[in-house]
Amino acid sequence: MSRIAKEKQTVERMIRFYCRRHHGAELCPECASLIEYAHHRLERCAFGEQKPSCRQCVVHCYAPKQRAQIREVMRYSGPRILFYRPFSFIKHWLRERFF
Repeated sequence: MSRIAKEKQTVERMIRFYCRRHHGAELCPECASLIEYAHHRLERCAFGEQKPSCRQCVVHCYAPKQRAQIREVMRYSGPRILFYRPFSFIKHWLRERFF
């Protein structure tokens, strides 16, 4: 699986987790559009397969509104997803730190 595909999977998983906890739905329209936006930005990443994690990237390609939304999602989902998807969390953490 490519790095971009892994990033897409991770961001989608975290947004879905956030949506279930905050909106009580598997995926509300607002969160669905955020997933679509994130996937679109990842597909068009200037660094391609050599990209760092978005948090460590020097080019912030999200619009201010979506950047605030994704930051809120990650702040909530990041620490909590460890208990629900520990292997996914560990793989993501290792990829972010060392690769």
